[in-house]
Amino acid sequence: MNQINTISGIIKYCEKTGCNVKINESLKDYTSFKIGGTANIVVFPNNKESMADLIKNIKENNINYILLGNGSNVLICENNFDGVVIITSQMNNIKVDGETIYADCGVSLNKLAVAARENSLSGLEFAYGIPGTLGGAVYMNAGAYGGQTSDVVDSSEYMDTKTCEIKTINAEQHEFAYRESFYSKNKDYIILSSVLKLKHGVKSDIKNLMNENISKRRTKQPLEYPSAGSVFKRGDGYYASQLIDDCGLKGFTVGGAQVSEKHAGFIINKSGASFSDVVNLIEHIKSVIFDKTGINIECEIKIIKF
Repeated sequence: MNQINTISGIIKYCEKTGCNVKINESLKDYTSFKIGGTANIVVFPNNKESMADLIKNIKENNINYILLGNGSNVLICENNFDGVVIITSQMNNIKVDGETIYADCGVSLNKLAVAARENSLSGLEFAYGIPGTLGGAVYMNAGAYGGQTSDVVDSSEYMDTKTCEIKTINAEQHEFAYRESFYSKNKDYIILSSVLKLKHGVKSDIKNLMNENISKRRTKQPLEYPSAGSVFKRGDGYYASQLIDDCGLKGFTVGGAQVSEKHAGFIINKSGASFSDVVNLIEHIKSVIFDKTGINIECEIKIIKF
C-alpha cells in the first residue's frame, strides 16, 4: 500500500505514478467563478487507475479531499483547505468505436463534442460550449438546447469510496432526472468514466448545429465575465431567470457580484467578487422571489465550504 498520509508522501506518490501535483495552490484559477481559497495540495490524476488508487489511499489515511472537474458549476469558499483537492482535467482519454465513445470523467464536453463531430456522430451537439467535464455532466445530467446527458449515456464506471470497489451501472440505473442522477443522490460514489451511444449523422449538419448552439450562447449569455452558469434550477412551470427578471433584479449588485443584465439566471463576478458577495446575492434573490411570488427557488450550483 502506498502510504501518503503526509504532503511529502503524496508528492512521492505523484512522482511515482506520473500525476502532476501543486503545493499551497490558489483554487481561483480552477473555478469558472474565479473565486476560492488555497489548498494544501492539488493533485491531477492522469487516468482512472491513478485516480482510484489515490482516493483509496487518502481514504485509508483519513485525509480530507475535494473533487473538482472543470470547476464550472461550483462556488468555493476562500478559506484554506487542509487536505487534497483532486482535479480531473488530465483524465481526458477518449476512444471512438463505431457509434460508441469511451471517455474518462475529466474529458471536457467541448473535446467530447468535437470528437463526435469528427467521427460524424450525432447526439452531443447540445454539449458544445458547456464549460464542464463528462463526469460533471453525468453527475448533474447537464443539458442545453433540447438535449441532455441522459440521452447519450449507455453506462458508467464509478468508485464506491466506502468500500473502494469499482462498479459499473447501465443507462437505466443512472436514475436521471432534471439536473439529477444516481450519483448526485449518492455522495460516496465517484464517476471514473462513461460509455456514450451516439448515432451516425452528416458531419456538416452536426457542425452547423454546434455552431448554431455556440452562437446562441455568445448572444444570450454573459460569457465575457466569470460565472458558474445558471445559478438556479428550473422549477415546475417556471424559469428562475424569468422570475428574477420579473422581480426587477437584473443588474442587482452585492460587492463585486452582480445579477447579469444580459441573462438574469447568471450571477457574474463583475469586479473581484468574494465568496460572501455571491452567497449574499443568492440569498437576496431567493428572499425577494419568495416574498413576491411565494416560490422557493433552488440552487443549481454547488456551494463548497470548508
